[in-house]
Amino acid sequence: MDNNKNTGELDTLLDKVRQTGAAKFTDEKKQIYANGISSVKNSGILEKALNVGDKAHNFTLKNALNELVTLYDELKNGPVVLTWYRGGWCPYCNITLHALQEKLPEFKNEGATLLALTPELPDNSLSTSEKNNLEFAILSDLGNTIGKEYGVVYTLTDDVATVYNAGFGLNNVNGDTSNELPLAATYVIDTNGIITYAFLDADYTVRAEPSEILAALQKLK
Repeated sequence: MDNNKNTGELDTLLDKVRQTGAAKFTDEKKQIYANGISSVKNSGILEKALNVGDKAHNFTLKNALNELVTLYDELKNGPVVLTWYRGGWCPYCNITLHALQEKLPEFKNEGATLLALTPELPDNSLSTSEKNNLEFAILSDLGNTIGKEYGVVYTLTDDVATVYNAGFGLNNVNGDTSNELPLAATYVIDTNGIITYAFLDADYTVRAEPSEILAALQKLK
């Protein structure tokens, strides 16, 4: 689903970042980012990614403390909220992670576990976790291996890749030169491994509302 009409609490916070960017970016940079979003939208990724009714692929990844976490093991304990973020360099991601942390007690009340995947190198994901005081697992999906299995990975346009590498060294942060990133996708997966809620959007400034995620978990009862 393409949720460009988000008007929840999280989107209100994200909109402040959008407005700040609009005020400080040159027209050229605004166009580069707009073209980047259009490229994602036109790539067909939203149609190909796993969606509601699909079986979630199992995986085992390391968390920020180098411990192994396996999706299907977590599902034995209850549903899983699975979300991707681009990296600690992304202000939209940090605001979203903080909002998810605030909602975490309510997710837990529904018996759910929250897992966040990122292509960042482990040292960077640990920094993101500590900076945001996160109490849920940040998993290193190096090379976007799992993201590709879920169909949520795309290649940046050359112009956006140039901006990101000049600005904060994307290739160094991720430890590769693929210039690939995941959508800010979010899934709710039931204990049978079936995706019951999917948030997919080409626009990286738009995210799943924690209240919507909570509502999706409550429907599983």
